[in-house]
Amino acid sequence: MKEAFEFLKIGGPLMIPIAIGSVAALAIFIERIWALQRTKVVPPGLVKKVLEVVEKKEFSKARDLCLASNSPMGRVLLSGIDARHCARGEIKEHFEETGRQEVARMNRFIEALGTTASIEPLLGLLGTVTGMITVFQQVVTTSSSGAVDPAQLASGIWQALITTAAGLSVAIPAFLGYRYLQGRSDDRANELEEGSLFLLSALVPKSCAEKTE
Repeated sequence: MKEAFEFLKIGGPLMIPIAIGSVAALAIFIERIWALQRTKVVPPGLVKKVLEVVEKKEFSKARDLCLASNSPMGRVLLSGIDARHCARGEIKEHFEETGRQEVARMNRFIEALGTTASIEPLLGLLGTVTGMITVFQQVVTTSSSGAVDPAQLASGIWQALITTAAGLSVAIPAFLGYRYLQGRSDDRANELEEGSLFLLSALVPKSCAEKTE
């Protein structure tokens, strides 16, 4: 703990927001990994059970199954069941609207992780620039009174570069985590769409929809 504090101290004030960003990025990644688990978004067997009771016209039981799941898939399926008396196109619109809302919830905080990945290198670069300014100010001051100490100059540059290294060390894994979460969210969104299409076909078979047109 003491070593970490000394490292932050050497890097200067900008090491504080860099460290805060690293903690925030890790917290977002862990929280979204937990929230985007397949069992939480698409509970196993939910779509199959709902389709079975819908085929039996037991819509009240189908609603209960959706509500009990307390999941994005359950809410998407519920929107179609509640709109079952509408035309096929209208039911599909209900699915799409609810699906957009659920996808927005799944994507919550993911963009914040991407923003963190973008900002961290800039903070590191800013820390290096301000550190180098300080180093050359010292060079100007010492050169007027005598020879410049190369060891002091090298030490100052090394300290200035710490912030860039720290910023990149946070940004690279944060960006990888951002891309991974985006991919996982897209996979879950595709599963929601697939489940809604299965239910749409059960509620209003295409043959029936063509006859009403």
